[in-house]
Amino acid sequence: MIDLRSDTVTKPTEEMRKAMYTAEVGDDVYKEDPTVRELEETAAEILGKEAALFVTSGTQGNQIAVLTHCRPGQELLLEEESHIFYYESGAVAALAGVQTRTIQGHRGAMDPQDVLNSIRTEDIHYPETGLICLENTHNRAGGAVIPVENMKAIYSIAQANKVPVHLDGARLFNAAAAAGVSVKEFSKNTDTVQICLSKGLGAPVGSIIAGDGEFISKARKWRKRLGGGMRQAGVIAAPGLIALTKMKDRLGEDQWNARVLAEAIESIPGMKLARQPETNIVVADVAGLNIPSDVFVERLRSEGVIAGTFGPTFVRFVTHYDVNEDQIQEAIEAITTAARQ
Repeated sequence: MIDLRSDTVTKPTEEMRKAMYTAEVGDDVYKEDPTVRELEETAAEILGKEAALFVTSGTQGNQIAVLTHCRPGQELLLEEESHIFYYESGAVAALAGVQTRTIQGHRGAMDPQDVLNSIRTEDIHYPETGLICLENTHNRAGGAVIPVENMKAIYSIAQANKVPVHLDGARLFNAAAAAGVSVKEFSKNTDTVQICLSKGLGAPVGSIIAGDGEFISKARKWRKRLGGGMRQAGVIAAPGLIALTKMKDRLGEDQWNARVLAEAIESIPGMKLARQPETNIVVADVAGLNIPSDVFVERLRSEGVIAGTFGPTFVRFVTHYDVNEDQIQEAIEAITTAARQ
């Protein structure tokens, strides 16, 4: 089967597996795991932040950021289809006691003026604006890259109003590869950032959150409260270190494969692109086939390709390390066959 559901399905490379076996370890709760410490220090340097913390997942990283930045009763500003709002089980309310105020974006990017207008003024009736969250790349916008200029404008507004900014950068390296700039160009327009090691970078598990030293010190305590304090975690930090230092340089291959796939989908009668892909996510609309997306996905599975539904008529395909150019061509043939049924 060719699995195009997500870039989370990648298997660790042989180098990663060997690194796991030979990793030097210690008790990370006591800050004694040398491999974890190397990963955190490397991540902080790459992201241009003072310090970093290894966490179990992107969702945990985002939630730790909200818990660290905010107090119960505050309000969180974020784009209406962002991952934190859409896919994290209402955790900001359940864990942090924070309410969300969503802003409609364009291809995942919020208008800075809309952000400014949404920051609460001092009024006894209103919650305080505690945090602004951005997402780059934006998953539900089809892997769209939020431009550096947009982030810079929002960050400037946030600083003027003394509101911190957190970036859900689960696929930030994809954004950097597509834009042709360093990840620091994005992360410098935030107070804190979360990156996933287990998506496009191909590690089997884990994420990083980064910020200044005081933030990370407080975040470490929240990680412990959430049950995320790990012991000999070097065995999972070791492949993360390889992902962070070596796998980011090949993300252009995934994005090239996504473009090839997208061009082929455009030529299939009854199918069209929901939007032009910018990174490694391709969203196709099957409304013209007069079937819902789940039926098409089932047809596709019978042809040897796994994809995911992304709405009543939308199907999402995600390219990644474990799918090569030949398999993309096989997937195109399978998609064509499924569309003709």
